[in-house]
Amino acid sequence: MINSLVTALRTLTIVPVPGQETKRFADALPWFPLVGLLIGLAVVAVIRAAGWIGLYTWPAGTAILALVTGIALTGGLHLDGLADWADGFWGGKDRESALRIMKDPRIGSFGGIALVLVLLTRWACLTRIISHGGTAWILAAAMLSRFMQVDLACSRPYARADGGTAAPFIEGAGRRQWLLAMAGMLTGLMVLSLHNPFIGLSVIPCWIGNRLFGEWCQRRVGGITGDLLGTASELIETAVLWFGAVQGPIA
Repeated sequence: MINSLVTALRTLTIVPVPGQETKRFADALPWFPLVGLLIGLAVVAVIRAAGWIGLYTWPAGTAILALVTGIALTGGLHLDGLADWADGFWGGKDRESALRIMKDPRIGSFGGIALVLVLLTRWACLTRIISHGGTAWILAAAMLSRFMQVDLACSRPYARADGGTAAPFIEGAGRRQWLLAMAGMLTGLMVLSLHNPFIGLSVIPCWIGNRLFGEWCQRRVGGITGDLLGTASELIETAVLWFGAVQGPIA
């Protein structure tokens, strides 16, 4: 069990975690929502610290610190997947070319545009959320986005015939991993919903959107890759932050 958590932490963050990794990588999937929560807590801690030193009057600046913290903790792993997805899906004419482009480490014009749009949107949402004290949305976004990776890994096949970094996670994933991850995610959301009841409702549109994204990936490239899991995570996290920004403060 601890080995699975170690694998999850090393996969989703750049934090040097001691210990041995699990031999069955799919067993790390149930821990993904918890790791997301830990990342979210670190971001919220930075926001709180910024407030203590007087930056509470500058939510836009605090939002930049929050954004950088999240990227630094993950090494920009999922943002890289987002860029590869945009380049491959819009630059590739067929399945083979899309997968080939996604494997190219260089970022093209579509990838650059996707990164700018997502990061600007997230910064704007964080600015709004910080200004009305709705940081519970940040925790919800971090948890939900990591769970949606598990949802895709457990419901779609791996797209590449030649394997890849995410292959051991996806090929060994099943109902057990999905149920455990779902239980952890829902527990966290129930607690956060005590602070803001709208948070619990966000799981419904996010899950529907995630399943539609998975269906699109299935038809486009025949399944899921690590880049596509990262893309889903980034899009869902941005969507949840958008919900939080639009909802505004609770009267």
